[in-house]
Amino acid sequence: MLFGRPDHRAIRNFSLYGSILLALLFVAVSPSHADTAAFDLSGPPVEINVTRAGKTLPISEVPNLQPGDRLWIHPDLPPGQLVRYLCVVVFLQGSTNPPPENWFTQTETWTKQVQQEGFVVTVPMGAQQALLFLAPETGGGFSTLRSAVRDKPGVFVRASQDLNQASFERSRLDTYLNAVKSTPDLDPQELKNRSGLLARSLELKLDQECFSKPIEQQESCLVQGNDQLLLQDGHSESMVAALTSGPSSDFIGAVSTTPAMAGNFYSPYVGSVVDFVRIMGNIHTAEFQYIPALAVPKDDQLNLRLNSPPSFHNPKSVLVVGLPPIDIAHLPPLRAVDAKAVFCLQKSPLVLPTEGSPLVFATQLGHNFSVRLKEKSGKEILLPATPDAARGGFVVDVHSLNLGEAGPVADGTLHGDWGFDSYTGPTYHLRSAHSEKWTIPPSAQATLVAGRDDTLDLHSDAAACVEKVSVENLAAKDLNATWKVPKTDELEVLLPLKDETSTSLKMFVAQYGLPAPDQVTLHPYSVEAHVDRFVINAGDHSGVLTGTRLNEVGSVELSGVHFAVAKLTSQGSTDDLVLSAQNPAAADGLHPDEPLTAQVKLKDGRVMDVQTTVEAPRPKVSLVNKSIEAGPSASFLQLGNPQELPQDGHLVFVLKSKVPDKFPPSEKVEVATVDGSFDAMLSVADGTLILQDSKSLLANLDPMKSFGPSAFGSLQFRPVDASGDKGDWQDLATLVRIPALEDIRCPASADKPCTLNGSNLFLIDSVASDSQFKDTVSVPIGYASHSFSVPRPSGTLLYLKLRDDPSTVDTISLPVLPQGQ
Repeated sequence: MLFGRPDHRAIRNFSLYGSILLALLFVAVSPSHADTAAFDLSGPPVEINVTRAGKTLPISEVPNLQPGDRLWIHPDLPPGQLVRYLCVVVFLQGSTNPPPENWFTQTETWTKQVQQEGFVVTVPMGAQQALLFLAPETGGGFSTLRSAVRDKPGVFVRASQDLNQASFERSRLDTYLNAVKSTPDLDPQELKNRSGLLARSLELKLDQECFSKPIEQQESCLVQGNDQLLLQDGHSESMVAALTSGPSSDFIGAVSTTPAMAGNFYSPYVGSVVDFVRIMGNIHTAEFQYIPALAVPKDDQLNLRLNSPPSFHNPKSVLVVGLPPIDIAHLPPLRAVDAKAVFCLQKSPLVLPTEGSPLVFATQLGHNFSVRLKEKSGKEILLPATPDAARGGFVVDVHSLNLGEAGPVADGTLHGDWGFDSYTGPTYHLRSAHSEKWTIPPSAQATLVAGRDDTLDLHSDAAACVEKVSVENLAAKDLNATWKVPKTDELEVLLPLKDETSTSLKMFVAQYGLPAPDQVTLHPYSVEAHVDRFVINAGDHSGVLTGTRLNEVGSVELSGVHFAVAKLTSQGSTDDLVLSAQNPAAADGLHPDEPLTAQVKLKDGRVMDVQTTVEAPRPKVSLVNKSIEAGPSASFLQLGNPQELPQDGHLVFVLKSKVPDKFPPSEKVEVATVDGSFDAMLSVADGTLILQDSKSLLANLDPMKSFGPSAFGSLQFRPVDASGDKGDWQDLATLVRIPALEDIRCPASADKPCTLNGSNLFLIDSVASDSQFKDTVSVPIGYASHSFSVPRPSGTLLYLKLRDDPSTVDTISLPVLPQGQ
C-alpha cells in the first residue's frame, strides 16, 4: 500500500482523529507485539450461510454475493453475555449514493428467537457492498449508525474493501505460518523445500538468509517479520477494488515513516487498521466509535479477530465486519507450473504443481476440486483433488483408480467450484503405468562397451512412471546404476561398466503400481581400441589421438618423444584422446610434413602402429601490453584489480607474432569468455586489429558491442590464421558488469544503517564499511529493488565486491545525503 508525503493539511487533520489512530497503532505496532500478528484478540463468531438459486453454501465458500442471495445470520454470542448487541446488516450502493433506509436491517441478538434461529436478510437489487455491525444496545443507537452510514457512504464502502483485503492477507499468512511450524524438527532440507513451495503457492517472499542459519534457528527466522512476506496478488485485488485518495493519505504517509511504524512493525494488518482509522476518524460520535473486526472464515463461521479491545463506555465500540463483495465471480487464474511436465497416475502422493492464485490454497472459497480424464472406453473419470500449499499444488486422490482403467497417455483437467460458480482450471499431461517393451536406439546399443561407464537412453511413454532402475551382471550383482527422466517419455540410465567385463546384463525397470518390473537385456561390446590417426602440429607439446575405445590407451611414442594420457572425450562412437609430451624439448624437434610412425601402447601391453604426419605449426602470439579504459559506469568506483574490465569500458592490447614471424593482413584474434558462452572475432578487415608493423598489432575490444549486456567473467584470446587454425588460449582480463549507483542516504542516528540507491543492484555481491569486510551485508541472488540497506560509510567511502568478481575488493565514493531529502 502506498502513501504520499505529509503536508500541512494532513498534519492539521491529526487533531480530528489522532487519539484514535495512536491508540490503535500502539496495540498494533508496540514492540511487545512485534512478533505477534495484528488482530490477535478473539471476537464473537458469527454463523452465516448463503443461499442462491436453491443452493446453500457456508460463508467460507462464498467469494462474492449477488442480488437475491439470502443470508442466514446467527451471531453466536455466549449465554452469559452482559452487554446486549444490536446486529445491523447494511447494503451499500457505491461511495456517492447513500443507501435507502430499508437497506438497513437491525436485529436484537439477545432475543430468544434470534439466539435459537438466527435471522435472514436478502441482498437487494443494486447493492454493491455489504457490512455487518455489532453495536452495544443504546437508545437511538440504530438511528445514529444509520445516519452515519447514509451521511458518508464512501467511508463505509472503503471500510468494506479494506476489511476484505485484510482478511485475504491474514488467510495467506496463517496458512504459511501453520505449515512452517508443522515441519518436522531438525530436517533442514524438508524445511527449505516446504518453505519454497509455500512461497510459490501463496506468493510470498522468503528471506533466503534464514537457510544459512543453524537448523534450530531456521524456523523462527522464517516466521519473523511475516509482514514482509506478502507479494502483490492480482486475484484478490480484483475481488476487492482499492480506493486511496484524500488529504488523510498524506498524514498516514508521514506516520508510516516514523520509528514505530518502520521496519517489521508495519504489517499488512496495521495497514488495514491505519486505512480504517483514516476513513473512520471524522465520523465517531460521543456515543459510538468504529473499530475493525477482521473476519477469518472457517466452514459456516466468521471468526472475528480484533486489533484493539472494545470499549463499553462512551464512546462505545461498534464492531465493523466486512461481508463478501457484491459482484460477479472473479475466477482464480490458476496455471500449471510447467505446462509441458508429465505426471504418473500411480505415483503416491500425486501432486500437480500449480500456481497463480494464493486464495485457492489459503481459503475455502474454492471447493469440490477434481481432475477429470477419460478412460479407455471414453467414460469420464473423476479423481478428487485437494489444494495443498506446502506441497506446491493439488494432491490428487488416485485410490479409486484401477490399474489399466485409464489409457497409457491421458490429459486431466482440473475442475471445481468457486463459490456458486463452476470452474475449469489448467490441464495436465498424465501417464498410466503399464508393462512396456523399452526401446533402445540401435546407435546407443552399438556404443555400449564393457570396461567403461556409459549412458543409455531408453524411450517409452511410461518413463514418467518409473520408480526404480537396477542393472545386474551374469553373477546377479547389482551394478548400482543411476537414472533420471530428462525429457518426456525418455529414461536416461548411467551404467557403471568401468570395472565390468560381462557381455550380458539385465536391466530391471520398476514402475509405480506394477507388481513386477520390466526386464531389458543389454549386450555390451568387448572391443579392443581402434586408432584412426594421431595429429600433432609442429611446435606443440600435445597431440590428439582419434579412434574408438581409447580408454585402453596407456601412452604414445613418436620419434623418441613420450606422450602420456591427459584427457579423454567421447562423442557418439568416436573418442578423442589428448596426450601431452613428457619431454617438451624433444617435441620441439618435430618438423612439419615429416612422415612418422607413432606407437600406440595399450594398457594390456599391446602396441599399435599408426602412420602420422606432423602438421604445420599453429599460430602463436605473445601479449606485449594492454590498457583498460574503465568507462562511465566506473566513475564512482575504484577497481581493486587492474585485470577488471568494466562492461562499458574499452580494452586495447598489443600482440607480437611468434609463429609465423610476421602478421599477415588476414590475421584474426578470437576473444571469448572462459566458459565459451560469448565470443568475438577481431580482424584487420573490420578495423578492430591495427598493424603497427609487420610483427606487432594493436587490438581494440569494446565488450558491450562485442558481447552484449549479459557477458561477464574471465576473458581469453587466441590467434586464428587464414586457414582457420587456432593457437592456444591466453588470459586477457576479467569482464565485470557494474551497477548504476546514485547516492547513499543515511539517517541522523549513527547506529542506523544507510541506504544505497541505484539500479542493477543485483550485480553487487556484498558491501562493507571496511576493506576487511568485517561489517558487511550481502545482496541476495535475484535482488530487483532500486535500494539496499548498507553499513554506514567511512566518510563517503564504501567497499564492495562485484558478483562477477567476488574475490576483488573495490572502493566506491558516492555523495552521502541525509535520509528523507
